[in-house]
Amino acid sequence: MSTPPPQGQNPFAQGQQPYGQPQGQAPYPPQGGNPYAQGQPGVPPQGTAPYAPVPPEQPRRKLSFKTIKNIVIAVAVVSVAIGGYIASRDDADQAKVGDCMSISNPDSTTDPGLEVVDCSDSKAKYKVADKKDGTTEGCDRTKYSEYTETGGSKDFTLCLSDYSPK
Repeated sequence: MSTPPPQGQNPFAQGQQPYGQPQGQAPYPPQGGNPYAQGQPGVPPQGTAPYAPVPPEQPRRKLSFKTIKNIVIAVAVVSVAIGGYIASRDDADQAKVGDCMSISNPDSTTDPGLEVVDCSDSKAKYKVADKKDGTTEGCDRTKYSEYTETGGSKDFTLCLSDYSPK
């Protein structure tokens, strides 16, 4: 058996205020401010600071393929430049009198591949006897082999004597 609804008030009836709210007032919560504030609506009570609005969280930017590609290219260019600089420090233009030289391509007349090596190295084939700036002066060809480099940052001639490590 079921219980009949209470007689008198119907909370679902239209036009009536449910649960005894006074007639003529706005429904709960009051509009235009903090329902817990005392005083004027929209004005915080004395002694409390208003809260700053929280900015919306910015979505994280994902790196695009183009950005990643540009970073990889930049790293590669810097690596090649550093590698070229390090490799060029052992070239003939860095040779000083008394340095030993190896030759990696003896059959070439344009690029024999001269590199500075330690004199105890088995690759050492020549010793620098003289280094002349410019290309106007040559070496005494009866005593020395001659290597001349032009077109770089500085033109020079190396006079090379035969050398074999002991």
